[in-house]
Amino acid sequence: MHVIVVGCGRVGSSLVPQLEGAGHTVTVIDRQKRAFRRLEGTNAEQLLGTGFDRDVLVAAGAERAKALAAVTSGDNSNILAARIAKENFQIPSVVARIYDPRRASIYQKLGIATVATVSWTTSQVVRRLTGENATNWTDQSGVLSLVQRNLPDSWAGKRLVELSEGERFRVVAVSRAGQARLVSPEVIGQEGDVLHYLVNSDATADFEARLAAGSEGGH
Repeated sequence: MHVIVVGCGRVGSSLVPQLEGAGHTVTVIDRQKRAFRRLEGTNAEQLLGTGFDRDVLVAAGAERAKALAAVTSGDNSNILAARIAKENFQIPSVVARIYDPRRASIYQKLGIATVATVSWTTSQVVRRLTGENATNWTDQSGVLSLVQRNLPDSWAGKRLVELSEGERFRVVAVSRAGQARLVSPEVIGQEGDVLHYLVNSDATADFEARLAAGSEGGH
């Protein structure tokens, strides 16, 4: 897929090789030409400008992009770029880096996933952009794993307990607006949620099917 990275600082430039290594094409936007020196050795397209300029986003391929990461050094620039990506170009997966965690809830209401500076890693940003699973822990026998997964938008408004099935797989926690909480029967899914679930090794495919059922209008 095509990914736009807004900001070619330490974070943005670190994202590029990971995204390209996963087979994605990347365009990087930055206001300063010298920032692109960090992209040496990559195939990323370089575009001078700001990430909240619609013409610049069009030139970056926003009309075909499937993901955008706004990772400049300014919260305001990041939220503007993220909102335009979501609202004007309907880019499905948008992640914004934030310095002020108090703004996370505002971003959440807009359907924009956030990564705080105190806890970010480039791998976290990549996983949120691409929707990939991340295994955080596996027991010694290799039977049970704790896995992180982005909640599909189709599950927003539905009870997260419906994603659990006895002892085969169970959603145990959800990260929302920079805060984690245990999943009780009353917890309703929201856009941008990140799930943490326990799954038996032979039930992973069934859990993915349960998520897909939500996308198709099931549950």
